[in-house]
Amino acid sequence: CIHHSDRGLQYCSTVYQEQLKSGDIKPSMTDGYDCYQNALAERVNGILKQEFLLNRCQDIKELNQLVKESISIYNNMRPHLSLGMKTPNEVHEKSQLLTQLA
Repeated sequence: CIHHSDRGLQYCSTVYQEQLKSGDIKPSMTDGYDCYQNALAERVNGILKQEFLLNRCQDIKELNQLVKESISIYNNMRPHLSLGMKTPNEVHEKSQLLTQLA
């Protein structure tokens, strides 16, 4: 399990970090104080919760499978308005091709 947060004092405190460690939870924080990194993580979490993880999973194995499938759909099948109705992988592949040609 991974717990992502910004660098708020409460999340950086020794007491909080020890609680995570005692629960075998890996802490994840933004680098420095770049608020845009946290916004990206929040966006991804929001999309997973609002569009894909609509039902409660029976166990961690089912949750892991559902997250993997959701990420695959998001990257390979879900067109994005901000990408000209292309998928993230289509844009990435085109970018890689242009880099190779340059």
